[in-house]
Amino acid sequence: MPPQLCEFHLPLSPEDLLRSGGVNQYVVQEVLPIRQLQPQLKAFQAAFRAQGPLAILQHFDTVYSILHHFRNVDLGLKEDTLEFLIKVVSRHSQELPSILDDAALSVSERSSHLNALKMNCYVLIRLLESFETMSSQTSLLGLDVAGKGKKARSKAAHGFDWEEERQPILQLLTQLLQLDIRHLWNHSVIEEEFVSLVTGCCYRLLENPTISHQKNRPTRDAITHLLGVALTRYNHMLSATVKIIQLLQHFEHLAPVLVGAVSLWATEYGMKSIVGEIVREIGQKCPQELSRDPSGAKGYATFLTELAERVPAILMASVCVLLDHLDGENYMMRNAVLAAMAEMVLQVLNGDQLEEAARDTRDQFLDTLQAHGHDVHSFVRSRVLQLFTRIVQQKALPLTRFQAVVALAVERLADKSVLVCKNAIQLLASFVANNPFSCKLSDADLAGPLQKETQKLQEMRAQRRIPAPALQPQEEWEAMLPEVQSTLQRLLACPQEEEEEGTPQQIADAETTDQVKERIRQLLARASYKQAILLARQATHRFPGSDPFCGADAEDSPEGRLLSLLADIFKGPASGAQGCGAHAAPEQTAGADPRGECAQAQAGRSEELVKQEMLVQYLRDARSFSQSVTEAISTVSRMMYENTTTVVQEVIEFFVMVFQFGVPQALFGVRRMLPLIWSKEPGVREAVLNAYRQLYLSPKGDSARAKAQALIQNLSLLLVDASVGTIQCLEEILCEFVRKEEVKPAVTQLLWERVTEKAPCSPAERCAAVMLLGMMARGKPEIVGSNLDVLVGAALADSGRRDYRLAQQVCQAISNISDRRKPSLGARHPPFRLPQEHGLFQRLRDMVTKGFAQPDPLWVPFKEAAVALTYQLAEGPQEICARMLRDCARQALDGLQEDSAPQGNPEAAAPRLRTLLLLNLLSLAGDVALQQLVHLEQAVSGELGRRRALREEQEHKAKAPKEKNTSSETTMEDELGLAGGASADDTEAELIRNICEMELLEGRQVLAAFVPLLLAVCHNPGLYSSPELSAAASLALGKFCMIRFCESQLRLLFTMLEKSSLPTVRANLMVVVGDLAIRFPNLLDPWTPHLYARLRDPAQHVRKTAGLVLTHLILKDMVKVKGQVSEMAVLLIDPAPPIATLAKNFFNELSHKGNAVYNLLPDIISRLSDPECGVEEEPFRTIMKHLLAYITKDKQLESLLEKLCQRFRTARTERQHRDLAFCVAQLPVAERGVRRLLDHFDCFGDKLSDDAVFAAFLSIVGRLRRGAKPEAKAVVDEFEQKLRACHSRGLDGMDELDLGPGGSQQAPSAKKRVPRAQAAASTASDDFATPEPRRPTRRPPRTTKKKPQVVFSSDESSEEELSAEMTEDETPRKTTPLRRASRRPRS
Repeated sequence: MPPQLCEFHLPLSPEDLLRSGGVNQYVVQEVLPIRQLQPQLKAFQAAFRAQGPLAILQHFDTVYSILHHFRNVDLGLKEDTLEFLIKVVSRHSQELPSILDDAALSVSERSSHLNALKMNCYVLIRLLESFETMSSQTSLLGLDVAGKGKKARSKAAHGFDWEEERQPILQLLTQLLQLDIRHLWNHSVIEEEFVSLVTGCCYRLLENPTISHQKNRPTRDAITHLLGVALTRYNHMLSATVKIIQLLQHFEHLAPVLVGAVSLWATEYGMKSIVGEIVREIGQKCPQELSRDPSGAKGYATFLTELAERVPAILMASVCVLLDHLDGENYMMRNAVLAAMAEMVLQVLNGDQLEEAARDTRDQFLDTLQAHGHDVHSFVRSRVLQLFTRIVQQKALPLTRFQAVVALAVERLADKSVLVCKNAIQLLASFVANNPFSCKLSDADLAGPLQKETQKLQEMRAQRRIPAPALQPQEEWEAMLPEVQSTLQRLLACPQEEEEEGTPQQIADAETTDQVKERIRQLLARASYKQAILLARQATHRFPGSDPFCGADAEDSPEGRLLSLLADIFKGPASGAQGCGAHAAPEQTAGADPRGECAQAQAGRSEELVKQEMLVQYLRDARSFSQSVTEAISTVSRMMYENTTTVVQEVIEFFVMVFQFGVPQALFGVRRMLPLIWSKEPGVREAVLNAYRQLYLSPKGDSARAKAQALIQNLSLLLVDASVGTIQCLEEILCEFVRKEEVKPAVTQLLWERVTEKAPCSPAERCAAVMLLGMMARGKPEIVGSNLDVLVGAALADSGRRDYRLAQQVCQAISNISDRRKPSLGARHPPFRLPQEHGLFQRLRDMVTKGFAQPDPLWVPFKEAAVALTYQLAEGPQEICARMLRDCARQALDGLQEDSAPQGNPEAAAPRLRTLLLLNLLSLAGDVALQQLVHLEQAVSGELGRRRALREEQEHKAKAPKEKNTSSETTMEDELGLAGGASADDTEAELIRNICEMELLEGRQVLAAFVPLLLAVCHNPGLYSSPELSAAASLALGKFCMIRFCESQLRLLFTMLEKSSLPTVRANLMVVVGDLAIRFPNLLDPWTPHLYARLRDPAQHVRKTAGLVLTHLILKDMVKVKGQVSEMAVLLIDPAPPIATLAKNFFNELSHKGNAVYNLLPDIISRLSDPECGVEEEPFRTIMKHLLAYITKDKQLESLLEKLCQRFRTARTERQHRDLAFCVAQLPVAERGVRRLLDHFDCFGDKLSDDAVFAAFLSIVGRLRRGAKPEAKAVVDEFEQKLRACHSRGLDGMDELDLGPGGSQQAPSAKKRVPRAQAAASTASDDFATPEPRRPTRRPPRTTKKKPQVVFSSDESSEEELSAEMTEDETPRKTTPLRRASRRPRS
């Protein structure tokens, strides 16, 4: 049959065209071989020129054959075919309008054009898909091809750029579909297969992963418009909906692409209903299925989120079908629905002019968002906070919800998830930045206006309650009229009643008409109707010509005249009768004006009252918001030292913003971030610098001087009551700013003006100026160095008043002009020093000696700074300080001699003076001794090394020409540093040590003269009972001991440390002993238990000091970590929060030192659970929860499990059983851990009868069942069966269990361990200690990997060692040498 008479059916697959499917159906007659394709294509082209688009009817087999052999056909032939088919379809689309408009079109012609249309479109689309497939495969094979020439190489390989050829084809198909081609089909109904053919190629193009790239945007737009035409003209909505759902499920990259397409269809093509159809399909997805299909859920979630951003108003009509996903398991779908609601609130439901229904919808959305702020998944909670942040930033949150959302943010600050905490901080910062209340959120500033306006509101309410009658006069008259009428009728009918009543209401001669009217009105108001009527009748006779008594109509009855008169009097002139002549009208009008004005005034007062109520509510909301922010500050400040850098940065930015809004408590956070300047994280350090740069380096002001004044004032506030650590941190920040030249010269100039008193300032401001100059001098020493004489002359002037605080700050500022560290050997120039005759040292000496006998508490820190500065900058500082000591000692002797002379002074004055002189003298001697030691070991030793290095360098240069042919041995010695450098260092160190031990405190040395006095004060606390003197003497003793140490002084120190009744003395000596432990570690090692004993001191200050000292010593490996470290663990539950924080920081740092915490845990558990010296059960659990969290390695976990199981055998009490079970339950036991517990089940099986022990082990089972693998469940089930059997029937119940092969294999191993456990129990001490005895044979040394071992033992110290009895025979004699990196003593 000729092709013109056949009907072309669009096939489901190309092979269908090779098989006959029915009568008159077109079938491919022959698949041409490849060699014939080129000639046949040329024949097709010739036929096209002759017949037009209908030529496809005779040459379809040619194009089909090219498609059939597409992989093997030459690329040029493919391109020619594609270009030709584009020309054919384009020609056909141009001819179709005239063909469709031809009314004389026959059925055969219509059928021919329909077949040609379907054939042309089919082969063009198949060719398009084939090229797309080839391009995708080529791109996958050439993924490694990169660089600038990638596109050129791809074009060379294909002959043309396929990505640029797709768009014209899609536009051609779009143009074709826009024609009214449905008339080619019978009944003008286009077949579904044709629409699917055209749209199917679009969906296949979308499956390409590169379609979302920016370079393919023209192709995406062409696909979108093609599908849009299919939707609007060919009823493609149902198929498009199904296909979009499938694409979203399987291709994650398509969500943004499809969002753009759907939003375009809804807005430009008017197909809003497709949004509802797609959303309905997503809403009908089963939440359980989505939880198992994360890829599909992610695609749906991304689609919904971005669609809500594009067309929120259209999506809002269908959001109800998505609500079921809010209760589903997949968190991404919950996030998507919540994000859609937030977009609707932002873009659709925003503003104050919403209708009631829209306002209710907005409130429901916000309620849903708030509820999911407590979602079980942290990502959802975090997303909710992010959405609220956007809502607040765009000012779309109603004012009535501010407090609720702020409370949610404050609550989420305590969330376990770091991400949630970070977003909660961001939300709070957005609230502060976009608050509608005030630019200053100080509670004190808001409380005053609130109180004032509240009082004003109360007054306005009281004024409003005074007038305001319940009824109008007209209404009252109508209410009383029946009774008045009956009373009047009774009086007119019975005149005798008037005679019986008499005339009690007489009108006085002097009364006026107004007074009579007022009397009648009052009688009527009191319901005295009879007397009112009688008085009115009498008034008509008394005032016949006066208003209103003259206005009665003569034609009325007496009853009517009296009623009218009473009505006029009661209701007033506004409602009076009209009968008093022509002059009555103006009076009535004048009477009406005041009543109207009264109504207007009443309305005005009501409006003012409403405004005042709104103002008061506004101020209440503002103050409540300020209080919420203040409450959040304390919580946020605790997050400042989190391990996550991003959280710390958010906290810093939050405090910067809060501080800028004037919240007073923000200064606490600004100060607290100062130590972060020492952070090792560059991001955190830079955040701190940026924060202080924002807060202090960019102040507001009209001029440079005004800005400088504001900057100095703000920095001075930070120095108020600042600790030493705070000052050091601020100094580092200022140094950084000075080095980068960010501090303007105007700031330095103003500071110098304050110091020299050229600018008016208070003493505190002057002192702060000196401190700031000193901080800046660290970054740029010439700031102070170039004006040294000015500073000395202005601040250390010998005036009548002596400001020791200012003098101390001057000393510290001057000390920053030189480096205090030990000079390096490479330094060629000598360190900066001033001659002894410099005026600075003379001024310092004068101030020290003249203030020696004065009872000024600031003199002590000043003289310490003065002595330190003298040793740092002076040439021969020992001579200056020796003269200083002699002068002060002379004053002390003179004062004591005068004190002992018989005078008439009160008896109490002498001891006070003696105490003051001794205190100052010993304190000064101790400072000089310590600074002399530092001077020798740093300055003198460094100078010796520098001179030696210079001398060796000169000798080396002199000998260099002669020693070119030196031996290899000498060269080797030089390279190893054995030619004299190391021995010279040791020689110099030995020289310094000999000077300290043999000369400083011997003979006629100045310091030697103070040793007997110092020992006398320390040995006789009863005679020298002053607390201040005892504290100064203890410090001085420690400083002298740093020079030379002997055992007698050691016993004295520890006796005072143990038995002194003064917490200050014990704290001072704890610091001293810590320094001595660094300098003389071998001598202090036997006394280590006494250091740990101070951790249980009753004084909080002593415990904190002991914790700090031991933290430093242990982390620096200066003290062996013994079993007494359990005392540090007890500090975790100290009632003082700073001490508990200190202990947490200690164990955090200790956990970074290899296996230190793991090695210590057995002894800590033993000591803390000991019934004699341990802690209570609840505190024990709190401590162990914290410590066991550091066990994270699998090997440590398994080993610790084994040790804890073995400890069950040696435990003596039920309390110890419970403690051990609790520790086992706290460990993160996995499958291997359960197997280890099964191996050691006989160790604790007999203890399972205790419910607490059983519950602890059962909690392990419950934890492991969640998410356990099938193979692990069998082990867990076996373990649970054993637990329950032993709990209910004891160990005998074990024999009744049928445990299978696993149980039979475990029995031998358990029996083998019984003798060892019994031996351990027999050899265990009375203490709850590790059962394994310490024998070298049990723990052979490891040779594979060397690690630093932390030595600990709970048996090395006993209870007797904690005794404070310090007699000669009880002094520890055993010393344990420590390996040191260098033999030189540490200062």
